[in-house]
Amino acid sequence: MVTVQVTYVDAGELYVSWRWEHDPDNPRVLILPRDRVGPPLAALADALPTSRPGESAHQALTRALSRGALADRDRERVLSTSLAAALVPAQLARELDAVILAGDQLHVRVQPSPSTTQVPWETLRVDEAERFVHNARLSILTPATVRNARTRRVSPSTGPVAGAVDPPTPLGRVLGEIPEALAALDVLDRDTLRPALAEAGRFLYVGHVTTAAHALDARLHLAQGPLTAADLLGWRIPNRAALIACESGGDHRYAEPSGLVAALVHGGAEYVTATRWVLPTDAGLTALLPGFTAPAGGTLAAAVLAVHDAQQQEDPVAALNDWQREQADRWESTGAPESTPLVWAAFGTAYAPAPPS
Repeated sequence: MVTVQVTYVDAGELYVSWRWEHDPDNPRVLILPRDRVGPPLAALADALPTSRPGESAHQALTRALSRGALADRDRERVLSTSLAAALVPAQLARELDAVILAGDQLHVRVQPSPSTTQVPWETLRVDEAERFVHNARLSILTPATVRNARTRRVSPSTGPVAGAVDPPTPLGRVLGEIPEALAALDVLDRDTLRPALAEAGRFLYVGHVTTAAHALDARLHLAQGPLTAADLLGWRIPNRAALIACESGGDHRYAEPSGLVAALVHGGAEYVTATRWVLPTDAGLTALLPGFTAPAGGTLAAAVLAVHDAQQQEDPVAALNDWQREQADRWESTGAPESTPLVWAAFGTAYAPAPPS
């Protein structure tokens, strides 16, 4: 496996640096002019169901599902191509191609900036026929201050699953009917979650996350009240965690990315799967996405099961990418609303192995 770390930084212009893990002493740095990257990033923001200033949640969902680029195959193709052209500089593309042509497996670890935090890296069309996820393993790179903290200890992956699947909260349910494969999981609340996580090998949360002005105040909503990222600091976290909720992976929106994902990594998680944007439910898709017909079991439930299955595999990043590749191929061949990237491209997995000793 050949691995490259790619970091984006907002400082007026957009800066991108990358270094190969086998050659860490030779980093590359380039400036991506804002007038070049701004238009495709604005087009992406227009396509996502995340509320913009002055916009209600329903208005944002209506905009994205009824006229957004990720709801139309041809327009999504244009958007993913323009994002790749703007965000992957030619020099980096040549180096990536050299690894692929040599027959080596490629792992790209991306640390986004606030302006690029919602980019679905897996979907970027690096050439006319294929997307990034067809040629590489894609994961999210957490800040070095989080993943390499001296007090951090990665938890073992052995142990039971701790689950909080669609817990009852004032914000309502997201799944409707809980999939049979998850029905046996206990629905943990604020009082029972911490001791369960202390013994678990995996954590699965499906529900609501709300964001705030500060990353540490991002909230995971449970029965008996919400849990903030700050609350989680000091808890023992299982090796694998999945937060399937709206913008649960929004750490990098903040100048100091210390939200829920960072808190889980700090507590011992090696793999954390979270979402980049507001995740549409089957009810929203049925009401607002033209031509959408909910499949048996539900689109969102199928995504939950895919993430749950990936977390059980030896390499959760590769397993989730495999599912996303299948979804991308189905979307490419059919353009069916049921295969919209608004669902499958929302997920990214932060990979944070044990810090160097």
